[in-house]
Amino acid sequence: ARWTAGFDFSRIHEGVIWFPLLGLTVGVFGATAYALGSWLFDPLLASACYLLALTLVTGAFHLDGLADTCDGLFSARRREQMLEIMKDSRLGTNGALALLLAVLFRLLAVIHLGEQGSGHLLAMLIAAPIAGRTLMVLLMHNQRYAREQGLGNTFIGKVSGQQCALTLLTGLILVLLLGGGRAALAFGLTALFALAYRRFVVSRLGGQTGDTIGAGNELFEVWFLLMLC
Repeated sequence: ARWTAGFDFSRIHEGVIWFPLLGLTVGVFGATAYALGSWLFDPLLASACYLLALTLVTGAFHLDGLADTCDGLFSARRREQMLEIMKDSRLGTNGALALLLAVLFRLLAVIHLGEQGSGHLLAMLIAAPIAGRTLMVLLMHNQRYAREQGLGNTFIGKVSGQQCALTLLTGLILVLLLGGGRAALAFGLTALFALAYRRFVVSRLGGQTGDTIGAGNELFEVWFLLMLC
């Protein structure tokens, strides 16, 4: 509370420009865990250490959003019922399956990249959280909030075009510096996936929520790793 004394929370959306650096911080934690796992164990367990580090440093915050989003969107209900399901703290079949597949594909992608023997592996592992958090801005800019109130309302529809462009540019530069043209291409392909995901969510809910943004982060990270593969 002392750190935020006098802070104007109505301006919190301006912090979106720091999302790429947040991703960089998370990525460094993950890559460090991978390097330590490789030294202590083997590449397979090192990949698991990478996932464990990402989960611990974020508190599985976005994984929760992924589960809630899939429970709602794939419930074959009306929009209002989908939103109610997404607010339910209980885990459904669709959410559980989404978590399983997200973790499985991320784990296998990291293992695959490790088996390729790329000299830039650690850099690629750092770049993935950068891409995921950077592209979340596409779910905020020029979007409608699907609920009346909630955490996502802090950002959705409030991020300006300039802030969106600056966030994307910063993320792209960091990814390019870390992984070169290969990573930049994966970033571009993930951006296209993010736009498709945004359109899908809007078609179901009429807008975005905090859960759909969190789900987007998880999906974008996994997709980025798959594009690198």
